[in-house]
Amino acid sequence: MEEMEKVEISESVENVQHEEDTEKKKVLLIKLSSLGDVVFNIPLANALKDAGYEVTWLVSERGIQVVEGNPCVDKVVLAPVQKWRKRGLKLENFKEYFALIKQLREEKFDIAIDSQMILKSMVWTMFCGAKRRIIAKDAREGSIIGGNEWIEKIFDKETPIVLNYLKFATHLDCFPKDIKVSLPPRSEMVVKKVDNLLAEVDKTKPLAVIAPATTWVAKHWNKDHWRNVVNEIEDNYSIVFTGGPNDAELVDYIRNGKHISLAGKTDMMDLVEVFSRAKVVISPDSGSAHLAWASGNPAVVTIFTCTPKGLLAPYGDKKKYIAVGGEGLACQPCFRRKCTRRRNKNICTDFPCPNDVVKVVQGLKLL
Repeated sequence: MEEMEKVEISESVENVQHEEDTEKKKVLLIKLSSLGDVVFNIPLANALKDAGYEVTWLVSERGIQVVEGNPCVDKVVLAPVQKWRKRGLKLENFKEYFALIKQLREEKFDIAIDSQMILKSMVWTMFCGAKRRIIAKDAREGSIIGGNEWIEKIFDKETPIVLNYLKFATHLDCFPKDIKVSLPPRSEMVVKKVDNLLAEVDKTKPLAVIAPATTWVAKHWNKDHWRNVVNEIEDNYSIVFTGGPNDAELVDYIRNGKHISLAGKTDMMDLVEVFSRAKVVISPDSGSAHLAWASGNPAVVTIFTCTPKGLLAPYGDKKKYIAVGGEGLACQPCFRRKCTRRRNKNICTDFPCPNDVVKVVQGLKLL
């Protein structure tokens, strides 16, 4: 009888040990914003998950719609940064902030990866309770002190940003065989809404979506150039414009009373559905361009002015994802929000010429 009890106890201990050995390690990915940067981190999250990690993503309002429900993660934690900024220095903010830190610590993460690498992510990294807190040596604003494990500098302006972020996966020996981009599935409601928004589109021609707006003034392309492109491609494409409520004036100028404007009529997942139905999406270097790339279906023509296209152009098939501009001037790419030139400020926004873009878009008909 005693022997049987010893065997049962031994088996029980072995089972517990086996469960401990096979339990997934927990990773916290800290990438709060912007939309484009959140999209660029999706392949990293997929690499971690496919390697067997349980992935939690700490994200702000700007990126949560492309992370929540995304198969690249197991859990999503919202840091409501924009809400806190609007409130200002309120006690309520501090209470919510510390409650969120407590929530993260209770998860007992094995690893935290700070791919935001600026001051606003440092506190989350430092106090999330993870045993290993990984950050790169080119972290900015003193955020490097939030880590306890450092990898070499990851940002190279000539290397696609997706590959730069995947250096964290290389550090953990889980660089993927195939780079996987995923988005949350669109609901039936979203599909029906977009059906209605595009009801008047001429289905006999391929769909071209133009998303002309972005957040940096120096990344905006000359609005008359946009008009010229529209005039040249409208015979061969049905054209739809997208943008936020504040972009309606710009869109109305470019479309000049023609075509369909969805400015202010779509949320993030509506946009993904619109992009997924397009033959081509044309945009400056913006969240829209990167979201269109992540949607997988359309060709993406990205117009570069002040930012480095080697770093930020959509990654993949160069016949499908084409970067135009971003070179030729001595100051390009400056990668600055505000132009520092004394004369001819924002001159880069006048380039490339419309013809260069038209040739690319017309050539995509062969794909």
